[in-house]
Amino acid sequence: MTDKELMQVTGGGYGIWAAIGGAIAFLIGLVDGFLNPTECNQ
Repeated sequence: MTDKELMQVTGGGYGIWAAIGGAIAFLIGLVDGFLNPTECNQ
């Protein structure tokens, strides 16, 4: 492949799915924190 061809290669859209997964995990943690609050062991 030439340099020009390499610059035209695009990814598979993994970043969008990672952002969606991260947002879902954050929301699950947020809801779990409100429904089941626990203190930090210090």
